[in-house]
Amino acid sequence: MARLFEYFVVCGLGPEIRTLDGNKGFYGTGIMYLPSLIDQYPPPNHTLYPPPPPQLPTCVLPAGVELYASGFDAEDALTFPRCYPIVLTEGDGSKIYVSCIAFRDPVDEDIAEAYHISANSYADKCICLVSRSPNFYILRDALEELFALCFSPSGSSKPLWDVIASLVSTVPLPTPGKDRVLFAIENSLLSVEVPPDDVLPHADIPFQPLLQCLDIDNFLLLFTAVLLERRVLIRSNKYSLLTLVSEALCHLIYPFRWQHVYIPLLFFSGVDYIDAPTPYMMGLHSGVDTYGLTMDGVVVVDLEHNRITTSEEIPPIPEPELSALRADLMKLLYPNLVAIDELKSSFGNLSLQSSGGNNKAWSEYHDLQLRFIFLNFFASILSGYRNFIENTATQVFNTQAFLKKRSRYTNQPPDPMITQFLESQGFIDYLERGVGSKESNNNLLDKLQDATGRGQNPMSILPTLLEEPEVVTISDASGVGVSGSGAKYTYDRFPSNIRPEEQEERRRQILEAAKGAFEYSGNQSPSSSLHSNKDSKAESLSPRERAAERERMVLDIKVKLQGLWLRLLKLGATDDPLSSFEYGTILALIESDAEGIGGSGFVECIREHINSGWMCQLTEEQFIAVKELLKTAISRATSRNDMATVRDALEVSAEMYKKDSNNVSDYVQRHLRTISIWEELRFWEGYFEYLMECSSNKSTNYSTLVTTQLIIVASHMAGLGIHDTDAWYTIETIAGKNNIGYKQIIKLRGFLSHAQQLFVSYWGIYSVKSQSASTYGLASPRPQDTDENQQPTEASVVGRSWVQSMFSRDTTSRANSFSRVRKWASESGNTANESRTPLKIEIGAGKKIQTSIRMLRGHNGAVTALHCVTKREVWDLVGDREDAGFFISGSTDCSVKIWDPSIRGSEHRATLQGHTGTVRAISSDRGKVVSGSDDQSVIVWDKQTSQLLEELKGHNAQVSCVRMLSGERVLTAAHDGTVKMWDVRTDTCVATVGRCSSAVLCVEYDDSTGILAAAGRDAVANIWDIRAGRQMHKLLGHTKWIRSIRMVGDTLVTGSDDWTARIWSVSGGTCDAVLASHAGPILSVEYSASDRGIITGSTDGLLRFWDYNDGGIRCVKNVTIHGSSILSINAGEHWLGIGAADNSMSLFHRPQERFGAASATASKLAGWQLYRTPQKTVAMVRCVASDLERKRICSGGRNGMLRLWDATINI
Repeated sequence: MARLFEYFVVCGLGPEIRTLDGNKGFYGTGIMYLPSLIDQYPPPNHTLYPPPPPQLPTCVLPAGVELYASGFDAEDALTFPRCYPIVLTEGDGSKIYVSCIAFRDPVDEDIAEAYHISANSYADKCICLVSRSPNFYILRDALEELFALCFSPSGSSKPLWDVIASLVSTVPLPTPGKDRVLFAIENSLLSVEVPPDDVLPHADIPFQPLLQCLDIDNFLLLFTAVLLERRVLIRSNKYSLLTLVSEALCHLIYPFRWQHVYIPLLFFSGVDYIDAPTPYMMGLHSGVDTYGLTMDGVVVVDLEHNRITTSEEIPPIPEPELSALRADLMKLLYPNLVAIDELKSSFGNLSLQSSGGNNKAWSEYHDLQLRFIFLNFFASILSGYRNFIENTATQVFNTQAFLKKRSRYTNQPPDPMITQFLESQGFIDYLERGVGSKESNNNLLDKLQDATGRGQNPMSILPTLLEEPEVVTISDASGVGVSGSGAKYTYDRFPSNIRPEEQEERRRQILEAAKGAFEYSGNQSPSSSLHSNKDSKAESLSPRERAAERERMVLDIKVKLQGLWLRLLKLGATDDPLSSFEYGTILALIESDAEGIGGSGFVECIREHINSGWMCQLTEEQFIAVKELLKTAISRATSRNDMATVRDALEVSAEMYKKDSNNVSDYVQRHLRTISIWEELRFWEGYFEYLMECSSNKSTNYSTLVTTQLIIVASHMAGLGIHDTDAWYTIETIAGKNNIGYKQIIKLRGFLSHAQQLFVSYWGIYSVKSQSASTYGLASPRPQDTDENQQPTEASVVGRSWVQSMFSRDTTSRANSFSRVRKWASESGNTANESRTPLKIEIGAGKKIQTSIRMLRGHNGAVTALHCVTKREVWDLVGDREDAGFFISGSTDCSVKIWDPSIRGSEHRATLQGHTGTVRAISSDRGKVVSGSDDQSVIVWDKQTSQLLEELKGHNAQVSCVRMLSGERVLTAAHDGTVKMWDVRTDTCVATVGRCSSAVLCVEYDDSTGILAAAGRDAVANIWDIRAGRQMHKLLGHTKWIRSIRMVGDTLVTGSDDWTARIWSVSGGTCDAVLASHAGPILSVEYSASDRGIITGSTDGLLRFWDYNDGGIRCVKNVTIHGSSILSINAGEHWLGIGAADNSMSLFHRPQERFGAASATASKLAGWQLYRTPQKTVAMVRCVASDLERKRICSGGRNGMLRLWDATINI
């Protein structure tokens, strides 16, 4: 069973005397000295009990220790002992309750001798009972009995410390609602009990002092300030009043808890804490001078004069709750005044009972009524709040919906007091404690709301005590004393406990050192004596003294940093921040790592200021100083492996910003990019684990929880400006270790991509060498060997000019701002082979030479379809036809044009007219060209004569795909969802071979097997066996449009707007793998039959090479040389052509393997090497086609021009 009393402690003047400033030695009676822990029980060498809090001596004697010439004087009230409670708060928020009696006691002879203190001197001493249970009354009663027993003329039957040991060791903490413990101190009988857990929390304090010090208006103002978590400073000249009022306020806000700094009795030397920017509730003796403190926004409560002052407005409690609350308080406090007009006798059959009959002395009944008044107030303002609790990853409570509901009920706009309260830490903590916990079963607020709704008496929610608690009597088991001798122990001072030998030896050493130092100081001047006392701080201390000393120093450093930080934020526009006193002092504390909290303390100051409501906006001068200080703090923390400080600095840097010349926010985080710690995967993994541990919503789906935390990580990486490839490598690595699934991978990729685009659109990207991105195939482990690509550099001025143009009326600059010039670098060192020449180069007297780029002009509208006549299409028994390598284009001008690249300067061969709408699809064979258009028609042309042969009509929407087949057949697909087979010879539709539920965007057909695959806007890939006349499979899995499809043998590859590509088995109708690592829709897919490799291109500009084998799928190569959507991927046996929407092209080559040169386990896809890429020109491309046999790539732009690149010409 737990003990009621945890410690008995004596504090006062210890063997090592220090002033409040920390100087060692005795400086006379007019100086205040630091209190020390003198004696305790259980003793410090007891292994079963942890030591008392190191700050306990400073807190129980808040003014310090003063020396006097005389002790207790019955004629002088200033010499009387004082009894007062204090409350300490530990780091985890738990409270320690202490009852104190301070009195004057003679200075120990050995101390007086060592420090040459005059004989018969007295010093402040404090005896304390410490408990974890808030039983203030029994703590005070027991302590007063011990004090009286010590100084009683009749004495005690046992040594005082034996009585104390028996009291602390044997008195148990009562079982709530079941036990009443009886125990005795000498001849006095004391009892204690604790109410059950299902009632209001135990408050063993009187609430009346709070109501006696403040009138109702000030009382409600103070209550509101506490509820809204303002900085509250309570002033009084009585220690007890400060603690009782603070504790009463904490109980009146039940079921909510005070979540911030809580010091009911602040020690005098900690007065600088008042300028802390974070919310707090502190009590300070009214005799302490606060002159020189800013006190901005602090709610100062003067209990002696019933006065509250603050520089910030506190929103009032809204109606009708304010009127109801005032009326209930008036009825409780002034029953006679409220009921003065009521009858005091029966009238007819009506019995009138005046509330004035309740005019009794204040008692526990009134305390309970007062607490119920405020509980009822919360039940009213939060009426129906449970309907708006949302246990999601993003929020716990739907504040906006609740405020709208309340506004409809009160017919008033949302009240600022309610709005601020719903955003407070106390309310959030209440929701998090209640959701899914046992505490929700004993929630009196919910019970009161339910009882009120049923019309029941509110007091009915309290349990009825059916039986008296069991009495547990504690006998005196100390067994100490002289039996039957009748001996009495009397004391003229509070006795010392028997100290262990090592502690006594330590005391002697300290006093001998002090005596020697005092004798030496007699030969020194006063100034040198003071200096030597300061130097003596480095002397060895006991572990407890060192802990207490460090605690004081840490608090002092934090207070100094807070003050310096606040002054730093007041630097004006004419101040040089880097030469200011504030900057220099903070920098010195960080660089010296003072007490291990130089950098961490500075970062903590910023975090606390942000949490207090600071808007985080900095001036240019402040921005420079904060940026440099954070860089130093992070570097220092990194060197000592203090990842917690690095983590906190990262988070606060994402909050602080300045406005640039375009009124765009520039965050501090962006300027921390050069710090090397961001390149380390271990830091981000550690940060992710920290976020997971701190997550308040552990009950949510694990995959969702991981995704939520990784989004936070990604936002910081984007804010730092880490390149997208590097950032995605980190995010994907962490995600892969947590197995969250491809859907969450897509969500993460999308968020990171969006964040990166926002960053780059204004600031541009950093010039750094990126790691090759990891790739995410569901059944694939991460490849061990990936190629690294040099990421091109883009000046930040490009993105910045875009934003500037948005604020400019100059249309020229606005148009030019979209023209981005990017220098491309190859991945294999072949940049020397790239064509960097303009279209024409004049040498000598106007002589022109061939270039690798030709501009083909002829269309009057955007080029919307492009087809290359391949060797396979026109092959016959005679050999290659002359039209192999032709390009055929279609446009919004409704025309189809044939181009012959072999005739330089006269490439245009023919124009085919006949469509009345935009041409969307083109195909050809040896003698014919077929085209499909928005006019819902399919036209077949003679390739040689350019004559219109047939017009095939049957589709009811625009035609999206056409395919010329053997045997004079044409396969077409349209937005009406149908796929039709036509016989050109008879101009008829042979059959509708496939039907989809929505528009068909892409088709694949294997003429050798009769297998047809089609997909489109319904996100379904359909497979038909045309020869058998049946549908084989409907492949479900994609969630958005399927834009690209490729079928080779039994493998089908689809690319979708859902950012994934999927690999399917044609015969089995199953999905074999999902490829989910792109940051946008996948517009093109290609399958390489020779090595079973898959290549995907997306709107993110990334080209990924996937190795697909029986062991799974993995990405073996990433290419980042394209900066826009990949429109076309065309793979041959040894050549690969790529075209992108920004008019960039690239040609890859895979050398022929020599016998035995290739490893059986090596990936052939990784062997693709960049052959050449032409100089990019500014244009927007709609379509691309490749002629791999002749190493030509052609693109069709929105301006109607075709750009033909011949990679065989190296200029």
